[in-house]
Amino acid sequence: MTTLLEQRYRSVLRLLPSYYREAREEEMVETYLHGIGEGDQDEMRPDLGEVASVLALAVRTRLGAVGAPPGYAALGESVRLFALFGVLLQATDVLTEAVLNLTWAGGSAADRSMFFRTFTGHGLFGGTLAAVMWLLPLLWTAAYAALFRDHRRAARLCAVLAALPAAFHLGTDLLTQPGPATAALAMPTAVFAWLTALAVCCGFHADSRPARLPAVPPGLTFMTVCVLMGASVVLWPAGADSEWAAGTAFTVAAVGWLVLRHRSAVHAADFATPLALAALGLVVLTLRLGVLSLLNDAQAPGGLLIGATGQAVAIALVVMALAAAGARGLTARLRTG
Repeated sequence: MTTLLEQRYRSVLRLLPSYYREAREEEMVETYLHGIGEGDQDEMRPDLGEVASVLALAVRTRLGAVGAPPGYAALGESVRLFALFGVLLQATDVLTEAVLNLTWAGGSAADRSMFFRTFTGHGLFGGTLAAVMWLLPLLWTAAYAALFRDHRRAARLCAVLAALPAAFHLGTDLLTQPGPATAALAMPTAVFAWLTALAVCCGFHADSRPARLPAVPPGLTFMTVCVLMGASVVLWPAGADSEWAAGTAFTVAAVGWLVLRHRSAVHAADFATPLALAALGLVVLTLRLGVLSLLNDAQAPGGLLIGATGQAVAIALVVMALAAAGARGLTARLRTG
């Protein structure tokens, strides 16, 4: 006769994917119930620690654990690549912006005074908080390096810490100045940061493969994206809003990958990269459209609006091409197993 405790354990185990449950459910239930008298089982419930361990196992088994079916393996690979691309884009964006700001602050006394005004005039606590919020996003770079050195705990910690300022700024905006600017920019920025941190924490579990980028070394990729972002701002400062550099880097990288895929049979069979890039592109497009709406409301100069609109159209077209390529590759992979 099935006891209430056994039913509760089986309910918790429904969190696991069916392929894993079919192979291990009876063994796991037997282990959980071992040593507990039948008379006590109707009054007991699974421990929170046991539920948490099942949740962690559910994440691992759904994101490409050893022996996972092709569908779950594909999901896991796509999530890990999205995490890598998201960390890379935010790390290079933050680092490039910091370098450009410091270079600008090293110019005239007025520029230097304007830069330091961010950290001064708010009292000791306010100044310290502003400095911490400015420094924490630089940990995206540390998370990127930790992933490729296979230091997964360090990468998870750095990603979560790097995402904190986005949540802080969103909360501050919601409390002090809720409105179109918060909905158009602060909210998507926070969602992007925490989606990336979540993908790092869930995708790079103990059973996953080490981090890898398709076709190019991680260090060279990082340097190239930084140079591309900086050049896009320096060469057209009049059209460079807050999302210009990231949008340019994504578009160039995605188009480059599509060209490489067309010329290489190996990359033509890759479905995870275009799916991850398409997901990243949707986030970048959302941020691009948010800033574009703010520029339009503020009646920004025509050149700025034309550049932002053109970039939004380019990103949308690239995302559609990536999604189509990824869908075709995934369908072929699932058919062949």
